[in-house]
Amino acid sequence: MKMHKFLLLALACTWSLGASAQWQWIDKDGRKVFSDRAPPLDIPEKSILKQPGGNLGTSAAAKPVQPADSSEPGAAATPPTPKLPASTAGSGKDKELEEKKAQAEAAEAAKKKAEDEKIAKAKADNCTRARQAKATFESGRLITHSNAKGERVFLDDATRAAESKRIDGIIATDCAR
Repeated sequence: MKMHKFLLLALACTWSLGASAQWQWIDKDGRKVFSDRAPPLDIPEKSILKQPGGNLGTSAAAKPVQPADSSEPGAAATPPTPKLPASTAGSGKDKELEEKKAQAEAAEAAKKKAEDEKIAKAKADNCTRARQAKATFESGRLITHSNAKGERVFLDDATRAAESKRIDGIIATDCAR
């Protein structure tokens, strides 16, 4: 039994090591970015806060290859690597991400619009019913309601005034446009 617990603990410890392989940098807008992939090439080395292995700025994926300076003795001149503009580097994934983001925002806007329409319809129905009730109360007719025992009783003046005040509150909130 102890061996099973030990193996489970060892598995949990090694499983969590994968989570430590994270990159952290500050993007051009000043926001911290956490990722399991290296930052784009346009992020300066000083903006990289953390990378897998704990070494800052030493990964080849994090910084572009610099051409050797021909003034240094023994340095071979290597042709400079063409640097892609920031707009085309990884643009396929960026476009997909932006499209998904736009679709999500459109879906959220449609959901909010539908919810607002539902609320507006409910308010309109409440307004119509409240105005009908107000007209009934102002007509002076006797009005009945059921008590707790299920018996029909006529409204007295105090109850009628309280109900009229409640209806006025509903009209004020649901009929205001």
